[in-house]
Amino acid sequence: MLILVLELVGAVILALVAGQLAALVWGELRLLRAQTLAEGVNRDLLMVRLQDARRTLRKVEESGSPWNGIRKFSVSRKVPETSDATSFYLVPHDKKALPAFKPGQYLTFELEVPNQKKKVIRCYSLSDCARPDFYRVTIKRCPPAKPEHPAGVASNFFHDTIHEGAILDVKAPGGHFYLDTSKQSPVVLISGGVGITPCVSMLNEIIESGVKREIWWFYGVRHGAEHIMKDHVAALAEKHDNIRLHVCYSNPVAADALGKDYQHHGRVSVELFKELLPSNNFDFYMCGPGPMMETVTKGLAAWGVPDERVHYEAFGPASVKKAAPAAVVAADAADAAAKPKITFGKSGKTAVWDGTAGNLLELATANGVAIASGCCAGQCGTCLTAIRSGNVTYANEPGSKPEPGSCLACVALPQGDVVLEA
Repeated sequence: MLILVLELVGAVILALVAGQLAALVWGELRLLRAQTLAEGVNRDLLMVRLQDARRTLRKVEESGSPWNGIRKFSVSRKVPETSDATSFYLVPHDKKALPAFKPGQYLTFELEVPNQKKKVIRCYSLSDCARPDFYRVTIKRCPPAKPEHPAGVASNFFHDTIHEGAILDVKAPGGHFYLDTSKQSPVVLISGGVGITPCVSMLNEIIESGVKREIWWFYGVRHGAEHIMKDHVAALAEKHDNIRLHVCYSNPVAADALGKDYQHHGRVSVELFKELLPSNNFDFYMCGPGPMMETVTKGLAAWGVPDERVHYEAFGPASVKKAAPAAVVAADAADAAAKPKITFGKSGKTAVWDGTAGNLLELATANGVAIASGCCAGQCGTCLTAIRSGNVTYANEPGSKPEPGSCLACVALPQGDVVLEA
């Protein structure tokens, strides 16, 4: 009898939560209709918001809720995209509903890699918009790296060991880099190499929504053999006149045809944007290798694009780093006493922050202090470290800011003296 009562109570609670979510979405629909009558809202904008609200309601009704911790997924398909990039289609092992996600977000994997002392944590962007029955990630094989920074461990493990039917431990979709689907304003999607993945998610979402939102697509690789999802994007651009396709090959080979396989010989650059875009009044969404990201973000700033209109995702240890605060590095570089001291409490070591390390994780590693890490981009949370005293800022916005009293060492910069529990 007690079990039956508990089941009934649980069912009532779930029904109430679902009812509240549905009521919120329908409330938004009623409010939008009222605005149309009272204020004469622009018809096109209204349609975008109505469609977005309806999609949200549909996802509330059809999808599950984001899960806490680890959920088991099986690989239903493993599809080569290029010679060194592969798409993995993931389905929930428990057969339950999949929660939706925002286009541009990522999945975090906990991998049991042979010969590794601990689990390998990696984040990979979802390379498709939300689908009811699978997630997709597209991973590029990285060549073997130095043992002290095994950037290629996870990607090679996926390619060599993970086959159809494999079971993976996955955390729920997350991240602050995603397309604002409530807008219909034009967007510029910029990517290089495997950085195409979140941008394809955004592109697919816009097309699937049916909204004729203007899309400028800039994608850079060395040559055609590295061109990921070439046919898919080209087919969408041919079918939809709101997509303006601009692919750049920096080192094309004889088999690559200008005007067919790619549109520009060179790299993706702000100079190219200035040549093609009618203005700088766009939202720019960007993901790619560190050097490209650094160059483009600086160029956009020099062009007068406000920071709030430049959205980016850095993958791997290479990231877009903002300058350290003036208080971090002493004005007189010769005066070591004026530089912040970083103390590692458990290790009993102290180091001087002179600005040469990219973040507190790099400083710790250089001084023989072990801090667990995964993505090295502020996303997976593996490097979460307690702060005994002092304050930090972040080189780039973490996927999820830690609670007060802790920091993500891989993207943290000190603001004065800091004592870490490490």
